[in-house]
Order: sequence, then structure tokens, then C-alpha cells
Amino acid sequence: MTITRKDIANAYDKIAPHLRTTPVVEYDGVTFKLEFLQHTGSFKARGALANVFLRDVPKAGVAAASGGNHGIAVAFAAQKSGIPASIFVPKDAPAAKKARIREYGAKLNDRWTHYDDAYKACDKFIADSGAMGIHAYDQRETMMGAGTLGLELSRQAKDIDTIIVSVGGGGLAAGIAAWYGGKIKVIGVEPRLAPTLNAALKAGVPVEVNPRSIANDSLGASWVGDEPFPVAKKYVESVLVNDSDIRNAQRELWKRYRIAAEAGGATAYAALLSQRYVPSKGERVAVLVCGANTDAVAFPRK
Repeated sequence: MTITRKDIANAYDKIAPHLRTTPVVEYDGVTFKLEFLQHTGSFKARGALANVFLRDVPKAGVAAASGGNHGIAVAFAAQKSGIPASIFVPKDAPAAKKARIREYGAKLNDRWTHYDDAYKACDKFIADSGAMGIHAYDQRETMMGAGTLGLELSRQAKDIDTIIVSVGGGGLAAGIAAWYGGKIKVIGVEPRLAPTLNAALKAGVPVEVNPRSIANDSLGASWVGDEPFPVAKKYVESVLVNDSDIRNAQRELWKRYRIAAEAGGATAYAALLSQRYVPSKGERVAVLVCGANTDAVAFPRK
């Protein structure tokens, strides 16, 4: 079952009091949506809030498995609604992301070497405790929340032709695409070493991949979600970038604009900067910088 513009608008009405309206700026002829300035440092706050405020949450609270950003967002949403949250992450999740999960008052569980094991532990906790699971992308409410980003951008930048979006499990790209409904192009950008959506589009169905990119902590899904895939298949064009392109995009975002984006947050811009996606003449392009949960910039002493 896909989501509608009405679903997204309803979600926005419910979660808007808890969101920041993140700014849109134009640099060098490109419109940037600075979603990394959202609460929790990424767009994930939208989906987490939509789950908490659109679903019936049990007394046991909520639980989520995450590489980092989704866990931070669920912890934030739980704090906003006064419910307990348990977050399951692998040991090697970035320290900056673990710290933010704790700051929002959630119980952090990080005993596992691999994300899949953290995910299984989360599922067991949900079954044993009765907590409500919040999936990072394969959940209608998560997609509705992501779709509010498209709604917001459509009010801020009414003349864009194309939006370029980073893709992990597909929830963000599909949510935005569901809002626009084919009225603009949606370009989904993935690391070549984590081609979840690209592989699914080629196969015609979600298939398993082995993500091993520098952006794994935010774009490292092994499968595109069953909920996002039909929307993505209809509306999203796939582009792949190299890890070196992503690192270069991070450097250039900082050098040119003083934006300290995490690898996943810079992936959309990497497609434009590396010319893996080349706009046509006169095409008005928006780039979503979706996350900045990374360690502080290290300045040299000299």
C-alpha cells in the first residue's frame, strides 16, 4: 500500500510543532535544502516523529535498530512524547551518534559486531517487552514523515525541476517522490558499494546486497524496503557514485560552503559534483544535504 499526498499532509500537521523548518539556500546555481539542521542532525527526525504521533504507542515504549541516525531520531521522538526508548546499534556505530542517542535519554544497546545481529536483538526485545518497533525506512509512517520534507521543499522552492537525494533503504526518496507524484524528477544517489535501490530496480524486486561503503552507517541497508520500492520503481531514477566521490563532496561542501556533512549526507551532492548526474541546460536542481552527525571538523594547528 503506497502513501498519498493526503497522508503526508496529515503527518506534517501532527509533527510540525516538533520540527524545524530547515532552510533552503542557493549556492552557485544549485538549491540546497539544509536538512542536516533538523533536530537530531538528520531528516530521520521526521519519520520517527510520524511513528510516535500517528501510531498507538504501548506503555513499553518504542525500540529501533539503527546504524546511528535513525536511533538518534527515535530517541528524540520518544523524549518529545515522554515514552521510553531502547536503541540497538552495532559496536562500530560512530561515537558521535551513540553519544546523541544517550543525550536524548534512550537506552543504548551496542554489544554486537554486525548490524544484522543488533537488528535481531531489537526484534527479540520487541517480542519480549511489547515495545513498538520503528523501522528506519520500511514503514508507512516513516515514509510519510520523510514525505513531509518534500511538502516543505515544495513551498520553499516552487520552481525546481529536479531533486537529488541520498538513498539507503529508500524511505526518504520514496516519501519525497510520493509527495511530488512525478511532477519533478527525483534522482536517488547511492554509493556504488551499497547499491540497494539500483540492484532492486535492475532485478524488478528488492534483492540483498552487501553494503561496504564509507557511508554504511547511514546508507548501509542490505535491502530496499518493501513499502518504499513500488514508489521508487515508479518515480525515482538511480545514480551510483564512488566512495572517492563522496569524500570529495564532503571536502567541497566544507571548503565552499562550510557545511560539515557526514558521508551519507554528502552523497547526493557527490552525484552532481562528480557529474554522475549532469543536469540539462536550464534545469533547476535542488540537492538535499540530509545529515551531519559526524565528529567535529579537525582544524590543523598550522
